[in-house]
Amino acid sequence: MSDRQLAGGEPVAPTVLEQEGRLHRHLGFWGLTAIGFSNIVGSGWLFAAMYAAQTAGPAALLSWVGAGLLCGLVALVMIELGASRPEGGGTVRWPLYASGRLVGTLVGWSVLLSVGGTAAEISAIMQYADHYLPDIYDGGTLSPFGLGVAVALSVLLTALNWFTVRAFARLNNLVSVFKVLVPVVTVIALFASGWHSGRLTDHGGFAPYGYAACLSALAGGGIVYSVNGFQAPLDFSGETRNPRRTLPASVLTAIALAVLMYLALQLAFLFTVPENLLGHGWQGVSFESPFGQLALILNLHWLSSLLYADAVASPGGSAYVGVALNARHTYALAKNRTIPRFFMRVGERYGIPHRALLLNLVVIVLFLLPFGGWQHIVSVMGDMYLLIYAASAVAVAVFRAGPGRERMAGWVPGLRWIAPVSFVVASEFVYWSGWHDLRLALPLVLAGLLLFLAMWRTGHNERSLGEELRTGAWLVVYLGALTLLSWLGTFKGSGRLPAPYDSVTVAVVTLGIFFWAVRSGTRQMFASHTPS
Repeated sequence: MSDRQLAGGEPVAPTVLEQEGRLHRHLGFWGLTAIGFSNIVGSGWLFAAMYAAQTAGPAALLSWVGAGLLCGLVALVMIELGASRPEGGGTVRWPLYASGRLVGTLVGWSVLLSVGGTAAEISAIMQYADHYLPDIYDGGTLSPFGLGVAVALSVLLTALNWFTVRAFARLNNLVSVFKVLVPVVTVIALFASGWHSGRLTDHGGFAPYGYAACLSALAGGGIVYSVNGFQAPLDFSGETRNPRRTLPASVLTAIALAVLMYLALQLAFLFTVPENLLGHGWQGVSFESPFGQLALILNLHWLSSLLYADAVASPGGSAYVGVALNARHTYALAKNRTIPRFFMRVGERYGIPHRALLLNLVVIVLFLLPFGGWQHIVSVMGDMYLLIYAASAVAVAVFRAGPGRERMAGWVPGLRWIAPVSFVVASEFVYWSGWHDLRLALPLVLAGLLLFLAMWRTGHNERSLGEELRTGAWLVVYLGALTLLSWLGTFKGSGRLPAPYDSVTVAVVTLGIFFWAVRSGTRQMFASHTPS
């Protein structure tokens, strides 16, 4: 596919090339690694160790290792795309190139909704800040005062992202240092206070709730949410020096550092929980603020104070990166014509998509109004963003088989099998999150069909509606199949499809949909390059 064409043969307008050229290429390895790490490590590290232990006991350690390996596999696909086709907001653009406007619109719609993830981090800050300002919450929801503080914080984070990407990277590097330092100090201080031997085998053994609980811990224990976010450097590929060399190393380094940190925190939690709290096993261990309260029980008051301070800084750092990341996504959505091109403009002085930043600020505030709580936002928004991983796996397979395949960087060997496996992995991640979340998230994504039809009627379309529907129908079927299987399955579903056959069925069905999607995308790419 030509650099100056979209899927379906639509030429890229000169204004697109002009705005893309204004992006400043200032980011290097450490800047990108810090962006990835900071986006991964947010509020999750403060809770996931406890919830994972409640779900799987000491076997939660296996869940962290598995999540790291699975995310690494998905990351290889994203890396190949970022190195081959570096572009601002690339994770939104690639599905459009590979699978047409219907898929591009549905994925773009889910990305626009997933701006609520930044609202979740801001909500987490509010919940932790309630330790110091008790008037923030009223009956479990944000009070008018709390909402005012949350909106003010949202405005501040947007203002901090208003200037050059170089300034963004420097400030993010400082935040990342703090986000690394506090967990390391926490692990050292907890072990130094004394630890209990035999914790990996006592209280029901290493896997007191069975090894299948390790899968439940991926979603129910907050592990997937905690490791998610590694793709952030790829959305800055259009602002990176030498992306083909820098992106692979930075993404994989960010994942490895985050998983090592989470494993250390999990071990510290397992070995230092007081014996008297384990009378009912690991499921009976419950804290509102796990590490903060654990530090108080162990008479580490200085550590508790530090943790409550970091409970604001860590989600704040993730929200800071999230605001920048979402602006690149919204910028890309405007290029896709999923939203008006008005939001695509990049400021000449700073090289920042300011209008996209302002639109995201509005979306963040809207999510804070009806939800107000961290758990309520995360439970729905997380699944929407996982759809990008599945769409990206299809895109890399289509690009590899379609015209212009010589542009593939070739950095990742074995893409022929990595792409379908990563598609299935992403699908399992969505499925394991459970019916209670998917019954809201997936139909909400399907509502993007209305946006597709509205934009189709007002746009300049190079392909017929029938052609677009044939090319992108796989995503509609995919979302419907996951919804049905989630209702039938054992992850908070009806249980009509017992374990492990439910996860096996998801793998078989989604693998078939993957090959259908690749065939449809390859066919439309060759058709768009056939001389008329």
